[in-house]
Amino acid sequence: MDKKRKLETELFYAGLVFLGLGAAAWAIYHYFIRIPRMPCFFDAAFGIYCPGCGGTRALKALFHGRGLEAVWYHPLIPYTAAVGGGFMVTQGLERLGVRRVKGWKYHSWYLYVGIGLIVLNFIGKNMLRLIWGITM
Repeated sequence: MDKKRKLETELFYAGLVFLGLGAAAWAIYHYFIRIPRMPCFFDAAFGIYCPGCGGTRALKALFHGRGLEAVWYHPLIPYTAAVGGGFMVTQGLERLGVRRVKGWKYHSWYLYVGIGLIVLNFIGKNMLRLIWGITM
């Protein structure tokens, strides 16, 4: 097995673990524990949005089928769902032996685009807030 294929295998299995842990955490939270919403430290201390602000709202919007709303709240969430979901589905189908399905390959630019989305989201939302007084 070449180095690239080994990395894709490790990413696939890590993705399965995270999907399982995420589903378990959601089930525990949804059915057993209700944690009150905590205020954002960045907002409370500095009066600005943090780089992750909007992520939970984006995830909730995405789960309810409101994709554009999810992009507005935090573009990294739908991007991760599309790229990560596409990677997991195609890799899984290829591993199951489905003909004519080639698993998506890992590329470093996936990560760079994600980092860029975080930075643009952080700068854009804080400009809207600090310059024009528009809050999310």
